[in-house]
Amino acid sequence: MQDSIHVYETHHQASVAAAEAVAAEMRRLIAERGRAIGIFSGETSQAELLTHLANADGIEWTRVIGFHTFELLGVEEDAPNSQRKFLLDHLVCRVPMAEFHGLRGEAANPEAVCANYAELLNTRPPDFAVLTIGQNGELAAIDSANCDFHDSSAVKLTTSAITLTIPALMACRSLFVLGVPAFTEGEISERHPASILRTHPNANFYGVL
Repeated sequence: MQDSIHVYETHHQASVAAAEAVAAEMRRLIAERGRAIGIFSGETSQAELLTHLANADGIEWTRVIGFHTFELLGVEEDAPNSQRKFLLDHLVCRVPMAEFHGLRGEAANPEAVCANYAELLNTRPPDFAVLTIGQNGELAAIDSANCDFHDSSAVKLTTSAITLTIPALMACRSLFVLGVPAFTEGEISERHPASILRTHPNANFYGVL
């Protein structure tokens, strides 16, 4: 576990290091498999990481497919608090990405959005995910109140969001996590969703002292 934790003096340094690791993985996937499929977080702490990734050399973005972690219910794509808008502004509209699939938080039938998005994930299984750990160990829109390490769905509704589930994130071969978890020791528990990341064989954490 300790070998996968990378600690820096500033958030900027951690973001750049994480972006460089993600870029290297994307270049490897494209060289070996012809495409790279990733899940991206649209949380504000990802701004520098996404900017650096968009400017990285040698990524054939026309071979990249993007998903994202969650969207708030009732939120239009152009709303200031939209996860989709954040990703569009900081990454998707800055590179020639082949496909980007946004969760439609404003949809009249969010259950259908969950089902359709789950099918997309099934037909295009993501290779990696770029994640953020919340202050209380949240992942995507999964907190202690709705966490299920064995959720049978890939995408589900919470009281406030449409979100990818823990199993959907853990299914990725590689995880790049902005934030050093406070859960590197002790119980792996649904009370702290991020604690499950300790069980992933290829999760890398980038954080600040």
